[in-house]
Amino acid sequence: MPIVTIELTREGVTRQQKQELIKGATELISNVLNKDPGLTHVIIDEVDLDNWGVAGEQVSILRERGITADKK
Repeated sequence: MPIVTIELTREGVTRQQKQELIKGATELISNVLNKDPGLTHVIIDEVDLDNWGVAGEQVSILRERGITADKK
């Protein structure tokens, strides 16, 4: 039973986008590992920006300053 965990910051990911992530991850596991899609579990964990850090700073503070992780 494969379990896939996707962690992302809580920044307005829509229900449809989450469905696409779940479907895509399930298909990937099925195609690459030949696992039964009915036994594949996908967990999406949305993390508050205050609880996510990059380069020693909270993402919430970086966003307030208009900085994204790739520009740090």
